[in-house]
Amino acid sequence: MSEGKEKRGHRKERVGEVVSDRMDRTIIVRVRRRMHHPRYRKVITVFSKCYTHDERGEARVGDRVRILETRPLSKTKCWRLVEVLGRRAQA
Repeated sequence: MSEGKEKRGHRKERVGEVVSDRMDRTIIVRVRRRMHHPRYRKVITVFSKCYTHDERGEARVGDRVRILETRPLSKTKCWRLVEVLGRRAQA
């Protein structure tokens, strides 16, 4: 067993779409989540923007990616890229 994985606690993992890759080693991922509205009992879609660390610069706008929660890397960035799940089809 790897000791590093044993010491780490539970880290959140999300799947989303890259909406921006203009920054150096940072991408913005839009994560979609569906929830019931507490008052109206209607299913609504809620989006969150996650600033994500992309060390190798492999993700592009439109790609589906998996991200993992990590320690704070800057004021707004506390996620890192795990893998690119799917590439956007080029027109």
